[in-house]
Amino acid sequence: MKDAIERWLGTLFGFIFVALSCMVAVETLARKIFNFSLQGADELGGYTLALGATIAFSLALMGRTHIRVDVFHDRLPSWLQTGLNWLSVVCLAAFAGLLAYLAWFVVQDTQAYQSVSQTPWATPLQYPQSAWLVGLIMFALVSVGFALRATWLLVRGDFRVLNLEFGPRTTKDEVDEELHDLKARSSSETMSPSALVSTGAQK
Repeated sequence: MKDAIERWLGTLFGFIFVALSCMVAVETLARKIFNFSLQGADELGGYTLALGATIAFSLALMGRTHIRVDVFHDRLPSWLQTGLNWLSVVCLAAFAGLLAYLAWFVVQDTQAYQSVSQTPWATPLQYPQSAWLVGLIMFALVSVGFALRATWLLVRGDFRVLNLEFGPRTTKDEVDEELHDLKARSSSETMSPSALVSTGAQK
């Protein structure tokens, strides 16, 4: 389930920024060749960054890549490490919920005042802000799910799994992940076209 959500969010994140790249390329060519501007690349760029950031929050949480100050973490007793790891994910869930809660009122105010962007497009802000809100709600749901799992592991006394899933990433974890990705890329690159054809025929 976690891998499927992470893959889906990563694909969505990639499509959003590929679309923005295409928009910027079209805008640049139009200005240079035809002396014409769509007058919306900057505006769309801002919306894309806002939405992409909310997706990145969830991806970073699932990949354990949020920055944590862990200078003294490894030197602490194991029971205290477990408590801090649990507290970190619970606090993050509370913060994510607060962000989504406040963003809801922002969208409500925007709809009430019929606010538009101060650009030539005069985009009704309720639409990009609604997408931003959905991203924050997704982040809150993922965070709460992680917090519930961490709490369940804590209650069960499964401290090793809790520390493994919610503790800060170690250098060994990062090296193992890079080696795994390198192995996956090498195997896909070395497979010949004939092998691909034979594999497809077997399927």
